[in-house]
Amino acid sequence: MYPDSIKNLIESFKSLQGIGSKTAERLAFSILDLEDEQVEFFANSLTEMKEKIHKCKECNNLTDNDLCFICSDPGRDEHVLCVVDDSKSVFLFEKLGIFHGKYHVLDALISPLEGINPEDIGIDKLLKRIEDNHFDEIIFAFKPSIEGETTSLYIKRILDGLNIKVSRLASGIPIGADIEYIDSLTLERALNDRKSIE
Repeated sequence: MYPDSIKNLIESFKSLQGIGSKTAERLAFSILDLEDEQVEFFANSLTEMKEKIHKCKECNNLTDNDLCFICSDPGRDEHVLCVVDDSKSVFLFEKLGIFHGKYHVLDALISPLEGINPEDIGIDKLLKRIEDNHFDEIIFAFKPSIEGETTSLYIKRILDGLNIKVSRLASGIPIGADIEYIDSLTLERALNDRKSIE
């Protein structure tokens, strides 16, 4: 029913997470209302992001430099490391301004059902970083799920005996919820009321 160029754009939008057919159609038709300069900027932004964005060589966060803006900031607390499972969590904490330490982004969470084992989540890089630095505390800020719990306990067992405090976000975040959808007050309380993992 649609010309190929419109149909292709709709299909492109549908490939994005959380975008269904109706939303994809609305987005595609909204592009037609943009000025040529806006369309060009939009297209260039997509290409530029795909070409330039990669993982920080230190923490795995997204960046367009060798080091992300956090790892290159000398004002960060060097003694506290917050371990998260994706870069969206880093940006969320930074928007809230509630954490001033360092971050480390894992490649995934342990999930045997999905075929993701401990060797698949980048633990070696995390352990090397912990070994090379003098962190007093490691905070696990994973989504509250079976996968998050499994990953926390697995890494905690490896860190036992290193004389490092290991904590996780406090309760208040419902099981199964994605951190990116948690309201700022709940997230701040969860971070401030974190508990040691026994």
